[in-house]
Amino acid sequence: MSDLEAPLRPKRKKVWVDYFVQFRWILVIFVVLPISFTLYFLTYLGDVKSEMKSYKQRQKEHDENVKKVVKRLKERNPSKDGLVCTARKPWIAVGMRNVDYKRARHFEVDLSAFRNILEIDKERMIARVEPLVNMGQISRASVPMNLSLAVVAELDDLTVGGLINGYGIEGSSHIYGLFSDTVVAYEIVLADGQVVRATKDNEYSDLFYAIPWSQGTLGLLVSAEIKLIPIKEYMRLTYKPVVGNLKELAQAYMDSFAPRDGDQDNPEKVPDFVETMIYNSTEGVMMTGRYASKEEAKKKGNVINNVGWWFKPWFYQHAQTALKKGEFVEYIPTREYYHRHTRCLYWEGKLILPFADQWWFRFLLGWMMPPKVSLLKATQGEAIRNYYHEMHVIQDMLVPLYKVGDALEWVHQEMEVYPLWLCPHRLFKLPVKTMVYPEPGFEHQHKQGDTSYAQMYTDVGVYYSPGPVLRGEVFDGADAVRRMEDWLIENRGFQPQYAVSELSEKKFWRMFDGDLYEHCRKKYGAVGTFMSVYYKSKKGRKTEKEVQEAEQAHLETAYAEAT
Repeated sequence: MSDLEAPLRPKRKKVWVDYFVQFRWILVIFVVLPISFTLYFLTYLGDVKSEMKSYKQRQKEHDENVKKVVKRLKERNPSKDGLVCTARKPWIAVGMRNVDYKRARHFEVDLSAFRNILEIDKERMIARVEPLVNMGQISRASVPMNLSLAVVAELDDLTVGGLINGYGIEGSSHIYGLFSDTVVAYEIVLADGQVVRATKDNEYSDLFYAIPWSQGTLGLLVSAEIKLIPIKEYMRLTYKPVVGNLKELAQAYMDSFAPRDGDQDNPEKVPDFVETMIYNSTEGVMMTGRYASKEEAKKKGNVINNVGWWFKPWFYQHAQTALKKGEFVEYIPTREYYHRHTRCLYWEGKLILPFADQWWFRFLLGWMMPPKVSLLKATQGEAIRNYYHEMHVIQDMLVPLYKVGDALEWVHQEMEVYPLWLCPHRLFKLPVKTMVYPEPGFEHQHKQGDTSYAQMYTDVGVYYSPGPVLRGEVFDGADAVRRMEDWLIENRGFQPQYAVSELSEKKFWRMFDGDLYEHCRKKYGAVGTFMSVYYKSKKGRKTEKEVQEAEQAHLETAYAEAT
């Protein structure tokens, strides 16, 4: 057997859940899709209503809602009430974690009113938004002004709060870093009800750097000021097919945006957007985009592709055509490009509705796509939930750029999941060590993609059923994720905690750095008010006793053992 050949596995006997999952499309078409479309439409009407208000009115409502949050926090009795959580239902989150910590007794704070764009400041190039503003909402407001957030996560439903407290990336992250790196100020309600504005250079600078990846366990985010950039009406997208082994595909991906001469800050050599999809162990398509004006896009001979229309082929399948017809270029309206993966949820839509990519379905019902992830979670019972944990993978592996080839080979051998999504991002060298951080001394090694101030990483997106599952073979999903986490720890990688994690507390603090986080937990009174980030990310149900014991033991954390 060759090094890259997947191991042989015995056949798995089907159980009733397999058949339920196989025919779940019936529930999705007749229940989930209609309700999803209705919710999308009602949300859109709410966004329009919000946009009709003046910024002054929105700010007034914001101030009133912040006062309600402060009042609610001060009503809490620490000796009687549970730890603080938002009032959002466990299944509403877009991430794959089932928010099990909310099954324990907790003290709810309602943040549902915080969904307004408070201001788009063209002079400061800042968008001030509330945490439940989603990507579709902010791009709909800013793109007509030829402005955009520096990093716009692809799926419409992803919220500012989730992308800050958790994890957010896009094809522009090789320039601007992760979503949280584009934030210039946070408005936070602390455990004692104090409202503070944290920036990188004020008295709350430690809190500013600790907020990303903290999962909302340091305070309640009520607004953020986020960097805007000027944009143009179209994205000039080049599709370049590559054939070779996984190491060769990885090198072609690196070369698509990282000049070998190290000139990483040269806009003539580095595209505005980068994305690669690996379709199997020998084929991939590299995509690079540059903003283009309406005049350029409409020149004679140029191809304009409105990928946002409901009847259009799903984007990942459209990109795959480059493997047959060779390299090609087209122009896509900028906002439609930003949200190119929304209709098909990358390629997860193929598993949810196996025939939804067919032309007849796209034409007749494609306008209702996609089903809301929250409704998919709400309509699955415990058995289906466990089935997906075992037979399905939704994980992101954040690895140094020079390790991408190794990561691709590992995924092929251990999971055999395709397509794979590759998206580069910078990890900046900051004044303090945050939960995720570049490798020590990277700036002296001059590896491809790195600069003196940032190390280039890549998100290897692993989303689909593994090959053994599709072939009806035995596959242990939980064990595969544990092995993936061990590989990431050994190779200086990170696992975003929106996904299902199998990490023990000791391994969690080997993967992430907890010094600054623990410092801010104690300094700002989060201990005893908000649960720790590990406990919030931990897989499985949480009892009230577990919550209390975890908080009481915080001074003797596994992080201390690991250091």
